[in-house]
Amino acid sequence: MNRVEQMFAESSSPMEFAQKYFQYLAELMGKMDPKPVGQFIEAVEQARATKNQIFFLGNGGSAATASHFANDFVGGPRCWDNAYRALSLTDNSALVTAIGNDHGYDKIFELQLRALMREGDVVVGISASGNSPNVLAAMRYAAANGAVTVGLTGFDGGELAKISQINIHVPTAKGEYGPVEDLHMVIDHLTSGYLVQFNKQKNVVPLETPKRKRA
Repeated sequence: MNRVEQMFAESSSPMEFAQKYFQYLAELMGKMDPKPVGQFIEAVEQARATKNQIFFLGNGGSAATASHFANDFVGGPRCWDNAYRALSLTDNSALVTAIGNDHGYDKIFELQLRALMREGDVVVGISASGNSPNVLAAMRYAAANGAVTVGLTGFDGGELAKISQINIHVPTAKGEYGPVEDLHMVIDHLTSGYLVQFNKQKNVVPLETPKRKRA
C-alpha cells in the first residue's frame, strides 16, 4: 500500500483526505534536493546565451507537463527578442503519430531530436517511473550527441535518474503518480518564476509588452 492508498484508507471524509494529501506534498518537498534545480536553471541560462534550444518530453501526464514547461519558459519571461528557445516534443500530434506508426512508439522523441537537436541543447526527460522506453531512448541519444540531459523523476528514479547529467527527483513509493506529477509542476513554476524575476532584475523584459496595432 502506497501513501496515497494509505491516506484514503485512514480518511473519514474527502476533506480529511485533502488535508493529508497537502501534508504529504509538503513532506515530499522537504526531502527534495534544491541543488539540481539550480543546476537546471543554470543550464537553461547557458542555452539561451548560446542560442541553443531546450526540449521537453514525456508521456501522459508528463506530456502535459512538458507542454506546460515550454509554455512557461517561452511566454513567462516575455523577453521575446532574447527568448528561451523551449519546445515540447509532445505537441506535434501529426509528427508523433507518424513516427509511432512508421518506426514505433519507442522512437517518437529520439527521431525528433535527430532532426532538431544540436550540440549544446538541453533535453529534459520527464517520467515518474524513470523507465519509459521512449524517454530513455531520447535521453541516450541526447547524451551521446552533446546535449545537456535533465531528468525529472519519481518513485526510485529508475534508469532515467542514472543516465541524466542533472536529475531532479521526487522520492515516493512506486505508483504514486499524482504526487510526483504535482511536484514536477512545482519545479516548472519554480524555475519559470525564477526566470521571470531574473529577467526583470536584468532589465531584459520591457516595461510593457508591445501591443498589436489595430487595423
